[in-house]
Amino acid sequence: MLPTLFLSHGSPMTAAEDTPAHRFLRALGGLVPRPKAILIASAHWETALPTVNTPARNTTIHDFYGFPRPLYELRYDAPASPWLAERTAALLRAAGLGCETDASRGLDHGAWVPLLLAYPEMDIPVVQLSIQTQLGAGYHLALGAALAPLREEGVLIIGSGSYTHDLRRFRGARVFDAPETKDVTEFSDWMHQKIMAGDLAALANYRKLAPYAQDEHPTDEHLLPLHVAIGAAGPAPKAELLHRSVEFGFLRMDSYIFN
Repeated sequence: MLPTLFLSHGSPMTAAEDTPAHRFLRALGGLVPRPKAILIASAHWETALPTVNTPARNTTIHDFYGFPRPLYELRYDAPASPWLAERTAALLRAAGLGCETDASRGLDHGAWVPLLLAYPEMDIPVVQLSIQTQLGAGYHLALGAALAPLREEGVLIIGSGSYTHDLRRFRGARVFDAPETKDVTEFSDWMHQKIMAGDLAALANYRKLAPYAQDEHPTDEHLLPLHVAIGAAGPAPKAELLHRSVEFGFLRMDSYIFN
């Protein structure tokens, strides 16, 4: 049975810059068994109902602006997987969550940045799954739980988001190796404790219980892929911290594996 992963994908520049998170993602493919296919839930695809992409072949969405030109030349045209898209949709519908398909959707940078580094050969089929930000953390734990059978079928389930994500702070001075701020540390330490304890009830209510939750995540979308990954690991998930780093003093890049 394959594990599940939560990855902090950072900015699109993670694909190109030699940062601790970049180096971790480059080594990731050697840390988990090679999957038959990958299902990745990205913070950058929000829909009213769960949706899977079903293109003839994945294309690369450069869903950002103002970055160096070479970044827009990167491609991650991994094969699509009609089988996995159909199986994912069936599981979600059986759980009463519903599922739609989108044949025009490619892979956004929340999906292709970590996959480009971890699996640069682009030879593993990939299906992307949307999130429903308006439905909150508890819903995404249930969404992940509905997908758990895929782990026994050779599918690596990945949630791709950001451990902290208050991008309003980029309006100020930006120093990559700035010291971590107190609020980021307190929020991250609380999250880590609950993740390692498998405290799903607390994680479902993190916005009310975690210190500085509203500051670190003004909106939910970048943490919800974490809940998908934990939910897919079963009712008693065992977590391991794979990577921890901070960029600019406020952007934590933590990543976990769940069994």
